[in-house]
Amino acid sequence: MELRNKQVLVLGAGISGIAVAKVAKALGAKVTISDNKAIESLGHIADTLNQLGIELIPGTQSDILLQNMDMVIPSPGISIYHHLLQQAIKQRIEVISEVEFAYRLTEVPFIAITGTNGKTTTTTLVGEILKNADRNIVLGGNIGIPLSEAVYNLPDADFVVAEISSFQLEGVQQFRPYVCAVLNLTPDHIDRHGNVAVYQEMKERIFAQQYREDYLILNYDDEIVRGMADRATANVVFFSNTHILEEGAFLRGGYLVLKLAGQEEIICAATEMGIRGGHNVQNALAACAIAKICNVPTEIMAATLRSFKGVEHRLELVGEQRGVKFYNDSKATNPESSIVALQAFTEPVVLIAGGRDKGTDLGPLMTEIKGHVRGLILLGEAAERFEQAAKDFCISEIHRVAELKDAVLLAARVAKPGESVLLSPACASYDMFSNFEERGRDFKRLVTELRR
Repeated sequence: MELRNKQVLVLGAGISGIAVAKVAKALGAKVTISDNKAIESLGHIADTLNQLGIELIPGTQSDILLQNMDMVIPSPGISIYHHLLQQAIKQRIEVISEVEFAYRLTEVPFIAITGTNGKTTTTTLVGEILKNADRNIVLGGNIGIPLSEAVYNLPDADFVVAEISSFQLEGVQQFRPYVCAVLNLTPDHIDRHGNVAVYQEMKERIFAQQYREDYLILNYDDEIVRGMADRATANVVFFSNTHILEEGAFLRGGYLVLKLAGQEEIICAATEMGIRGGHNVQNALAACAIAKICNVPTEIMAATLRSFKGVEHRLELVGEQRGVKFYNDSKATNPESSIVALQAFTEPVVLIAGGRDKGTDLGPLMTEIKGHVRGLILLGEAAERFEQAAKDFCISEIHRVAELKDAVLLAARVAKPGESVLLSPACASYDMFSNFEERGRDFKRLVTELRR
């Protein structure tokens, strides 16, 4: 990608914004970062950018920022419908996402994974399987380091393995992964996309530019995702934990099975996996289908599934106190994610939920809570709506607290030996924390302090 002496505007001085600005500057572009925060809120970031020769313009983002610009790259948190981006499009200034920018930096083939839930677990698992098979990979995207930073000056590698969100797909144009997967699709980020149809359209951009020699992995059990095959050019491979497929990755008799190109292989028993829950069986099937396309031996897949203990903030066992286990599922930022978390437990659960409400239907979540949860502890902006929904479903043991610390202390008091305490908020974290990672780390700290 030729950027020498091009004028590039980066919107948002967050992690990915700074990463893409640094790379664009290194490629010879004249880079400006605009962030709507006041200069006082940006702290040391301003000094860092100044040292790099990158201009920082804080505060109000007016159309004058677009003057003489050749390219605009928004951070994932900034919607394509932002007034400045819409104006840039009208002025025929190229607007691309950080993922598109990263894709143009390297010839290394991409493995890209999206979906409403399970992206991080599946992406990490694919990375672990490939590393155990001695493949040279780079892991990035909506997980870990920004993609542009991960692939810049990338030496020879076999694959870039990337978790991709709908936000990142808003600004893709040429992005063409060799293998991509859509794990599931349920209503989420409606506050950003407006409706489910647009959300689905963003997700489908992950395979829109694929060729016939590429591969698309789809969840057969999700009717919407299964239907994406009708719009695919690439080779479609299905996975399922409820149907025995003629070809694909599926669960049969409690065993994970691969059947591709007429060859059937048994990977391992689902009970041997190091991560719990039926949703993780689906994640593992998708990961193994990807690994098979990358010519990884089945025995390496099986060994990885047995040793893999999951990712931080996703059904992460934090510790045990007086016979009560504490699980951090802070990454559950929507009701559907909390539902699959609850379904992973056979023992009674004391659930801590709440945060910034996304306004989604709470009926299915409350049905699951009624069946699995003995005590419900609510906090954050969503607490009032969640409490009313719980009462509508005749859920009796409901508690309201002000802070996460109060929730952990209360959960420790009310949980009985043999039960589990689960932080699975079903909400975004932004009312009380910077992100779900900060929320999860705070939960783990508070659980650790219970031992003192």
